[in-house]
Amino acid sequence: MTHVWPSYPPSLPELPPVGADAFLTGAAGAYPERIALRDGAESMTYGELRDAALRVAGGLRARGLRPGDVAALHLPNTLWYVVAYYGALSAGLTVAPLNPAQPPEALRAQLADCGAGVVFTHPAAAASPEVARVLTATGPVVHVPGTPVSPAPEDADLPGTWLPLAALLAAPPLDGYRPGPDVVAHLQLTGGTTGRTKAVRVLHRNIVANVLQSVPLRSCSRFFLDDNGGLRLERLPDAPEKSIVPGACVNIAVAPLFHGLGLIGHNANTLLGAVCVITGGRFDADRFLQDIEAHGVTHISGSPAMYYAMLRSPELGGRDLSSVRMVTSGAAPIDPGALARLRAALPNAYVNEGYGLSEATMGVTMVPPGVEAPEGAVGLAVPGTEIEIRADDGVTVRPGGEAGEIWVRGPQVTDGYQDEPELTAEQFVDGWLRTGDIGRLDADGFLFLVGRAKDMLIYKGYNVYPQPLEDVLCSHPAVSQASVVGRPDPVAGEIPVAFVVLEPSARDRAEHAEAFVDELLAHVAERVAPYQRVREARLVDALPLTPTGKVLKTELRRRLTAEAR
Repeated sequence: MTHVWPSYPPSLPELPPVGADAFLTGAAGAYPERIALRDGAESMTYGELRDAALRVAGGLRARGLRPGDVAALHLPNTLWYVVAYYGALSAGLTVAPLNPAQPPEALRAQLADCGAGVVFTHPAAAASPEVARVLTATGPVVHVPGTPVSPAPEDADLPGTWLPLAALLAAPPLDGYRPGPDVVAHLQLTGGTTGRTKAVRVLHRNIVANVLQSVPLRSCSRFFLDDNGGLRLERLPDAPEKSIVPGACVNIAVAPLFHGLGLIGHNANTLLGAVCVITGGRFDADRFLQDIEAHGVTHISGSPAMYYAMLRSPELGGRDLSSVRMVTSGAAPIDPGALARLRAALPNAYVNEGYGLSEATMGVTMVPPGVEAPEGAVGLAVPGTEIEIRADDGVTVRPGGEAGEIWVRGPQVTDGYQDEPELTAEQFVDGWLRTGDIGRLDADGFLFLVGRAKDMLIYKGYNVYPQPLEDVLCSHPAVSQASVVGRPDPVAGEIPVAFVVLEPSARDRAEHAEAFVDELLAHVAERVAPYQRVREARLVDALPLTPTGKVLKTELRRRLTAEAR
């Protein structure tokens, strides 16, 4: 990592041998009276959060749960999610975060795959009788109360065998136990854009490493271990103005906590001693901007889809957003034009992109405060991380500037996939993670994403990557979002097809769709090589997205298949 300011160490300091629970221990010691969680009108301090987590841990142990057992969290975003999460970790359990909106059969399969010993659920998530039966058949079920952000249905009728969270909170705190760094902390389900679900084995040391690789840089601080084994931060004297201040920062939890982006992000917020404003349901850009002003939010992170919606909101020009100091975009590259508009809308903020994936806990690259990234770059490798660009053989390292598969090595690289030895051996090789993403490195070490290896098209023998085409499409003033996938073709192999969402101000162009599509195809053809041209385009109201804002290309391919029938 570039040495960005004099007092910051040039490499990652030695990592302490602690678990992720050390973030909460440190925050409760440093900021016991500071609000940790704000869920509508309800709130909880860091001191209260740690006490509640240790009581949940004690209650779980009293009911026969032991270190290594799995606690499935079938919950929406709520302050009780965080209590259950840290409670399970503090008891030595492995957390399996589950999407609470998935259908019963998918839920049944995931509960079986992760071997859940206890399930935490919410009355709204378990409202259907089918879901309730699936949960009951798994084993002990603990239900959390409703909150202002995630209320319980008025007619909620939960099975009498289920245990209220209050019963665990009544237990004496379990103190003195600390999970070791090599214990599995998460079974993080991944595979949202490819369709195949896998459980990534995320160790405590992976979480600690990844949080300490990024948060000290973002906050311009050094980390240290306190007398109680808690992790804390100390701000450096030469910290840039556009950075996060530990103990004086506010974040909005936009990403679902069941996703690695949300869960690792919350551990980062805990280390920072941040006030975390809980939000739930579908992303509402108008409400989001109102919340930034109302709560004095200092740092936000999300997907390009979130920022595109924010830039389209009529609330953007009328809200005081001066409190925001740092903005991070991930999940997919953001259109350079949108990035420029975001910087203009948030003049006090350091706006940057990053790259990561669940198999590397979350973060692989970032742009530190004080560093200017070239247009299109998603950052430098976080401290302690190596990135190589390799050829298809998985061995040959590509020269600088050439595109190839991204390989990553560092302390955040996880322990492989649960019960998938062959897949683990394929993706995790001699300490390196084969990401499946295509990118290139410039001479300064900045990473540029080209696309997913699995998303690459082969048109008449040429490799065609969707990401550059999507960038060109988004450079058209009438285009808000675009995604390119391949349609099988008996002559060419695959035809690049674009799905395009128009800007609200250009929606009338859809009335003359054929002429506009011709204009759009010509716009691309003028800017790329002949073999790269988009051959067809579909105008759509919205792109299908995962909960964290990644485009579901499998769904777009399914639509093309359905058209061909």
